[in-house]
Amino acid sequence: MSTPPPEAETRAPASAAEMFYVFNRLSLQGFGGVLPVAQRELVERERWMTRAQFVELLSIAQVLPGPNVVNLGLMLGDRHFGWRGAVASLAGLLLAPMVIVLVLAALYSQYASWPPLAGALHGMGAVAAGLVLSTACKLAPTLRKNPLGLPLTIAFVAATAIGVAAFRWPLVAVVLGLGCVSIALAWRRIKP
Repeated sequence: MSTPPPEAETRAPASAAEMFYVFNRLSLQGFGGVLPVAQRELVERERWMTRAQFVELLSIAQVLPGPNVVNLGLMLGDRHFGWRGAVASLAGLLLAPMVIVLVLAALYSQYASWPPLAGALHGMGAVAAGLVLSTACKLAPTLRKNPLGLPLTIAFVAATAIGVAAFRWPLVAVVLGLGCVSIALAWRRIKP
């Protein structure tokens, strides 16, 4: 399947039922997080939004309490169908995966010490990390429009990674500290 160009026209979902189906499909494709799948499904496959719109909605979703993709689904559903769309996208995201996780938890309690299972779980963690990096690379071109500019944005990303990975500072403290500084700088640059 070819990726549409970033300037391709978007379309609105046809119904709340379609939102349920699409969010259910994307939730069943993700393991350890569905953000990379959400970007591919909502932007590239369904064309419900552009990459820039996805990044904008995701940035709001990250500030709100709760999982990012759940927040994104709630906002997108509400935008198109009000509370019915929000409920449809939330149910699509959570229903089938919840049942699967409950079944897997019951099985895991029986086979937790089996070496092939432990190895498979380690491998899945590496795949999830690769998917997150892939999504970051796909969304990186939208940083050119960031008020901070590309060099300063990359500097904040690097500082966050170094603070958490190299210095082992708490993620919450690093994100809050650097986040407040970057928000203040962006606000100064866009302030009329």
